[in-house]
Amino acid sequence: MNRHRDEGPRGERRPPDPRPVRLPLPADHTEPVLDVVVPVFDEETDLEPCVRRLHAHLRETFPYPFRITVADNASTDATPLIAARLAAELPEARWIRLEEKGRGRALRTAWSASRAPVLAYLDVDLSTELNALLPLVAPLISGHSDIAIGTRLARGSRVVRGPRREIISRGYNALLRSTLAVGFSDAQCGFKAVRRDVAERLLPLVEDSAWFFDTELLVIAERAGLRIHEVPVDWMDDPDSRVDLVSTVVADLRGIARIGRALARGTLPTARLGRSADAVAPDSLTTQLLRFAGIGVVSTVGYVLLYAALRPVTGPQAANAWALLVCALANTAANRRLTFGLRGGGGALRHQVKGLAVFGVGFALTSGSLAALHRWAQGPGRAAEIAVLVGANLAATLLRFALLRTWVFPATAPDDCTSGGPR
Repeated sequence: MNRHRDEGPRGERRPPDPRPVRLPLPADHTEPVLDVVVPVFDEETDLEPCVRRLHAHLRETFPYPFRITVADNASTDATPLIAARLAAELPEARWIRLEEKGRGRALRTAWSASRAPVLAYLDVDLSTELNALLPLVAPLISGHSDIAIGTRLARGSRVVRGPRREIISRGYNALLRSTLAVGFSDAQCGFKAVRRDVAERLLPLVEDSAWFFDTELLVIAERAGLRIHEVPVDWMDDPDSRVDLVSTVVADLRGIARIGRALARGTLPTARLGRSADAVAPDSLTTQLLRFAGIGVVSTVGYVLLYAALRPVTGPQAANAWALLVCALANTAANRRLTFGLRGGGGALRHQVKGLAVFGVGFALTSGSLAALHRWAQGPGRAAEIAVLVGANLAATLLRFALLRTWVFPATAPDDCTSGGPR
């Protein structure tokens, strides 16, 4: 006997899937189905070979009508002249001119003006192998997904780049996972696509107009429960990249802090995407553990730094107490929002009071460990104190998670809280 499609393997009732249903595009589409945007600034050397190679590839491999849009970000060299000539020579190419720089601004302008059902972009240096373009957009054409991104961090990816960029890329994405609890693996790969109907609702919600545009768009989309498809890509670093890494990193950190504040306050604008916050299914135990662990790593680092700063002034026990108290408050707030999906002010004070009780367990364990160290060791150094305290903190982690999950933030949220975590 066939089971009802809303029943699980054991007959339990599944919660309704709140994600919108996407229909596949018709096979006989006459207008461009795909619009690939190439944002450029002073790229007179790379622009023509990029567009011609992309054009030839799409003509040979893409089964639908397409368009290539060059979005010129206020270039000061011959880029506009080359873009205009390409648009005149290639029937599938066009170009637009912006008077201000910013990759996010270029994508917002080009995507907003396009009528193609699927919108994409790629970097002009063609660091990403073009064979991944059709796998990137196919789930959007079929209706399976809302957004698709290339990832350089999946198992099937092949990446050639220097250690500096490798460390920065992996560090940035690890920071996103630990602070914003994102599920996608590579936020900044210049190889993405989105359905136009989704972009029309997402773009007004994205504030950034530069390099953080991608990350902000993906965080909002994921929090709204939209489907994000990842495609492993082959990627080769461009040694002549014009990206200013220092200013980009600083801007990205500011963006992460801004999004983090919005998440903590429950003000990230996902409701306008047509999904209510209480429609989200509860996260799995594994997902909660991963988010709890990420927040725990950040809290532990903050605790160690604060203890080391306070210890010369207050002594070891007082420094331990103050460092634990400050980090406990921040840890409870972060776990409340990011791990257990509670937003809004309702019940926040009660959660903090219970969180402080859990803090008492950690304080007893760490203080006891510190007292034992000073009793059994003669004049232990600061490094030994920190090592013992970190070990005691890690030993209390499982107990703390169990108390948070079953007592502080039980699975059945009280009526005065709004539940709903990231998918």
